[in-house]
Amino acid sequence: MLSFIIAAIKIIIILGLLVFIHEGGHFLVAKLCKIKVNEFAIGFGPTVWRKQGKETKYALRLIPLGGFVNMEGEEERSDAEGSFSKASIPKRIAVVVAGGLVNIIFALIVYFILMSCTGNNISTTIDSTIPDTEASRVGIEANDKIVKVNGKNIHYKTDLDNALKKCDGGEIEVVIEKPDGTKQTFNFKPIEEKYNYTGIAISNSGDEKTKVTALYPKSPAQEQGLQVNDIIVSINGIEVEGDVQKLSSEISKVVGEKIELEVKRQEEIVKLEINPEVRSNYYLGVYMKMAENNLGNNLYYAVFETGEFAFSIIDNLKLLFTGNVTIDQMMGPVGIGGVVAETNGLADFIYILALISISLGFTNLLPFPPLDGGKIVLLLIEAIRRKPLNEKTEITIQMVGFAILIGLSILVTYNDILRVF
Repeated sequence: MLSFIIAAIKIIIILGLLVFIHEGGHFLVAKLCKIKVNEFAIGFGPTVWRKQGKETKYALRLIPLGGFVNMEGEEERSDAEGSFSKASIPKRIAVVVAGGLVNIIFALIVYFILMSCTGNNISTTIDSTIPDTEASRVGIEANDKIVKVNGKNIHYKTDLDNALKKCDGGEIEVVIEKPDGTKQTFNFKPIEEKYNYTGIAISNSGDEKTKVTALYPKSPAQEQGLQVNDIIVSINGIEVEGDVQKLSSEISKVVGEKIELEVKRQEEIVKLEINPEVRSNYYLGVYMKMAENNLGNNLYYAVFETGEFAFSIIDNLKLLFTGNVTIDQMMGPVGIGGVVAETNGLADFIYILALISISLGFTNLLPFPPLDGGKIVLLLIEAIRRKPLNEKTEITIQMVGFAILIGLSILVTYNDILRVF
């Protein structure tokens, strides 16, 4: 019972806070643009507290998982002073974009602070080279600093990993800086390590740690019969149920050979054969030094980690438009609530807070009605036409978009419930 209460408090804090920040962005920019705000409410359901300001009624409702800003002339056009519909298009766009934008800014600030406090960063300075590798043979040595790989500046280890990934096994050009400040350039092939790719995403928490939570589209596992919510019991006759590390080890044990799976599917045991796709990772052949754990270094690396965090969300959103994400992989309120409930420790909780906030911000700015991004598109159309759309047409567009979103939400929530149960 106590764990349930703690989980509920976590969910309320995250969703309530993020809604407050989102709606607060709309509210503050509306005030700055001299647009009249009739009501600013957090939550939904019965009102438990209200206060009438000079112009705006402030309210707190019983269920703190939603909220809204009611602006004069937003839902129905109005000629009243301070009406949203009578404000200039740049002001209206500013008000609409503010909600998602403050969620993104908040997430980046929170993530930056988290990374700054975490430390344990890997530097770009070499600790040692692995004997009998190309890196050691060409003359790369301990205390050399990696400056560039294939012309790309290397600021932190993720830059190095990305550059090696892009080389696809070909020869690379590595620029290093010696301890005396001189620079040298080396050309050689990185170490290639092949591995089995199945496209399986596994739960790493809870009682069912080898439960399939998602399957990547067009992956071997998906195309050869594995299903979301299957629980992997054994691989090639070796029991792995409940042991994610052992499962991963068994999948990678023999590269390129078929994998025999036994899975629990509802109340029955199903046997499957997966022919994995052989992929490669590439390594430089060196060990990197840990960065000194001080404020300057932590702030330096936090800048790049935060940038990577933001662009990873954008890359994931791009997958929605390229068909590389299926409905099964999407997560709604139930799924998000489950993730929040399973957070362990303050750092984990703050990370999820930042992740949900930035995802909410970017998603809300997608150009689809009735999301804020869809409203911006309608405002841009109005700017091009130099007159607003017919009010009935605009309402119809918003309602159709709303119906599609509701349908998608129901489907995603249904999949979330299936994953939980």
